[in-house]
Amino acid sequence: MTNHETTDERVPAEPFAAPDPEQARAARRYQALARITERHGDADERRLWEERGIPLGPLDAWRRVAHLAAGAAIPDEGRPSVDATDIAAALTLVHQARAEVDQLEIGLLEMARGRGLTWQQIAYSLGLGTAQAARQRHQRLTGRADSDEAGTAD
Repeated sequence: MTNHETTDERVPAEPFAAPDPEQARAARRYQALARITERHGDADERRLWEERGIPLGPLDAWRRVAHLAAGAAIPDEGRPSVDATDIAAALTLVHQARAEVDQLEIGLLEMARGRGLTWQQIAYSLGLGTAQAARQRHQRLTGRADSDEAGTAD
């Protein structure tokens, strides 16, 4: 090993190489979940984080900051109010939160079809004008979910 090499995994072997964008995004998402859980999780959520390292999910964290920032919820006694960094952390989670909502909607659409609802009935429930619009929505959602799983969207 030369004087310039390092065994510390935190320091890249090639200091001038561009960082991996997906690793950087994943680190920011984790930091955002950790910050929101620590600052704004309820007692049980903070205990789960402290004992097992399990943060709030992206949708729950995103929603918590949005509600607190808008005044729709009140911080627990002794907990800090939402600041600009909390909002930035929540914005970091928008893509993941949207993906969670998409998965929930896909599941509901597929359960509706499995329980005999027609595309027209589904369209009406979604506020869409036609059965075709409901089918297309399902196709868009599943396409977006597939690209998220493949790591091609962000």
